[in-house]
Amino acid sequence: MPYRNTQLVVGEFYHIVKRGVDQRDIYLDNEDRFRFINSLLVFNDKKPAPWSTRAFWHQRDPTSLGNYIPKEPLVEIHTFVLMKNHFHLLVRQLVENGMVDFMKKLGGYSYYFNKKYERVGPLFQGRFKSILIKSEEQLKNVFVYIHTNPLEIIEFNWKEKGIDNPKRAIQFLENYKWSSYPDYLGKENFPNVTKRDFFFKLLGGREDYKREVESWIQYKVEISKTKNVLLE
Repeated sequence: MPYRNTQLVVGEFYHIVKRGVDQRDIYLDNEDRFRFINSLLVFNDKKPAPWSTRAFWHQRDPTSLGNYIPKEPLVEIHTFVLMKNHFHLLVRQLVENGMVDFMKKLGGYSYYFNKKYERVGPLFQGRFKSILIKSEEQLKNVFVYIHTNPLEIIEFNWKEKGIDNPKRAIQFLENYKWSSYPDYLGKENFPNVTKRDFFFKLLGGREDYKREVESWIQYKVEISKTKNVLLE
């Protein structure tokens, strides 16, 4: 693997994207998704993951971890979303090399996946992509971008074409389980995985989170209307 040219700075926020090799799906069922979210929680620690014990290996659902919290976290995870062949994270690095160490440990999900599906070889494509967040405005945009990513499932190519049914889009996002967005809305989805107090201070409470997301969706509705008018 080539060396990373960009120095990752302690205390800074980064948008991380990691894809499956050859664009392959990295989750094939809900057990895989639960397992990966488990990984976000237990691998975010300078200490060895508890999955070194056979008993813990079979705890596939994050709810089975109770109030598990990393003792020495490497990063703060502020938002996440799981898609079919990739995932997005918004994190703040807490210790030197924290992000690199976390992503290396998170790669342990590949062992579970390969064992379950009797495959060999890498699951993920090369090194992870990281984008330094340079402003509050960029932070807000990434918050919205990550949480609206799943719209691709029901509105193909929505980022370019716009959105025709905003009500359906909003309801879908609020109920998309494999994201931190439900937790921001107070639904207690995977509450231990993310640190949400920062965005509470930056954006406000639940209605403010919704307003940020829904305003972006409304913007995409206007794009859709404009294109429809041009086609008529």
